[in-house]
Amino acid sequence: MPPTLASLVHHSALKLTVRAGEDRLDAPVRWAHASELADPVPYMEGGELLLITALKLDAEDPEVMRRYVGRLVGAGVVGLGFAVGVNYEDIPEALVDAAREAGLPLLEVPRRTPFLAISKAVSAAIAADQYRAVTAGFAAQRELTRQALGAGPEGLLAALAGQVDGWAALYDASGAVVAAAPEWAGRRAARLTTDVERLRERPAPASSVVVTGGQGNGEDRVELHSLGTGRRPRAALAVGTAAAPGTAERYAVHSAVALLTLLTERSGSLHLAEQRIGAAVLRMLLAGEPDHARAVAGDLYGALLDAPFRLLLAETPGDTAEGEGDPLGGLAEAAESAAARAGEPVLVVPEGTGGRRLVVLTVDDGAAGRACVEYAAAREPAAGTGSGEDLVMGLSGPAGPTAAGGAYRQAEQALSVARRRGRVLVEHDRMATGSVLPLLADEAVRAFADGLLRALREHDATGRGDLVASLRAWLSRHGQWDAAAADLGVHRHTLRYRMRRVEEILGRSLDDPDVRMELWLALKATSAAED
Repeated sequence: MPPTLASLVHHSALKLTVRAGEDRLDAPVRWAHASELADPVPYMEGGELLLITALKLDAEDPEVMRRYVGRLVGAGVVGLGFAVGVNYEDIPEALVDAAREAGLPLLEVPRRTPFLAISKAVSAAIAADQYRAVTAGFAAQRELTRQALGAGPEGLLAALAGQVDGWAALYDASGAVVAAAPEWAGRRAARLTTDVERLRERPAPASSVVVTGGQGNGEDRVELHSLGTGRRPRAALAVGTAAAPGTAERYAVHSAVALLTLLTERSGSLHLAEQRIGAAVLRMLLAGEPDHARAVAGDLYGALLDAPFRLLLAETPGDTAEGEGDPLGGLAEAAESAAARAGEPVLVVPEGTGGRRLVVLTVDDGAAGRACVEYAAAREPAAGTGSGEDLVMGLSGPAGPTAAGGAYRQAEQALSVARRRGRVLVEHDRMATGSVLPLLADEAVRAFADGLLRALREHDATGRGDLVASLRAWLSRHGQWDAAAADLGVHRHTLRYRMRRVEEILGRSLDDPDVRMELWLALKATSAAED
């Protein structure tokens, strides 16, 4: 604590006597300043003990003293020291009364106590307080370091909360709370997610102060600090206290920021190493070597290979870079944060060059997979208004290590459909349970259909028959002559003649099931285009 008026009064060498303001002696003293100016207020900063001899003051005039004391109180002066035996043998009653009325502590300074002695006492007390604060700060730093090395971020947060007599919370890159101390602080920290997101938009290092409701009717003063040395913060720290931290508490907070930054940067390096291992595991799975993949995965990804998983492919056609405009980076953060909170493994591997593709291997019906679907749903309106140029994703069905190659092909097929439809996400399972007709909207399919049926349409254009309609009716009735002829309103012999003409014109046999399949798909593709 800094020196107070009470500590100066109890200083045995100063021999100060309290003449007014006895109930306000606990006020901290920032400095002791001697001035004989009639108006020293322009030179005051607040928190001073002003020392005077009343050399230029009419200290016996009540009105003058009321104005003088009023100006001092308005300037934040915490006390007035009056030297007796210099210009006045005793403190004039006008000054004593004015001080009592204004509630300003008035100290009588005996002639044998020089002002310099009071200034030295204040200076020494301030220096001692600063030394205690620095010493306490170093002790806090040592304790925080010990906790960080021994118990990790959780232990560090618990120690920090104790140091500041408040609470502390750590957020991941997505803004979700990953740890808090004490336990009750988790709910309070979760309310600041929006403030953390705003902080992440600023280049690191960044900080802000938020005042929020605390327990009961009180308020918390919460400091938010971004963590990380790159342009994109890796995490954030929240420190909640009832009042602004003192010097020692400030040391503790700054030490925690530095230590957590080191931990997150180290985690970033470990993450890159894990990503390289994940890439090797993925290559082995796709090469049909599940046993080798399991050996490399070890405890890191082994649990992922012991249960059904899904494979997701995500792609952005344009150039991407780190920052808020990086949809693949946001997807990776969403998947990894959800997996970390759920305690489940997830494999996230960039694929190709330029950072334009991402592979995510996630537990079937796991938290990471759900986070990817939610991330896609949040971006769907933007993609729906354009052509899907922001982000496209394809999700496979459930698979195991021996079927990873098939899951990859499923994800690629779903990704291709998502790209054609202008969708953010298409799931392969939904493709399989839906109609194949939307797939025929591809330009290449329509070109094939037009080429296959062109000769028949040219024949019909001459007015010598209706071969296309007859072929459609015959195929829709699975080659049943009577039923198809009835649909067309012609004799079955007429229909047989038309089908022979179709075979002659196309040079293909309708007895071949592949030919019938291709013709049916061509008819459906052209119908979809006409619709």
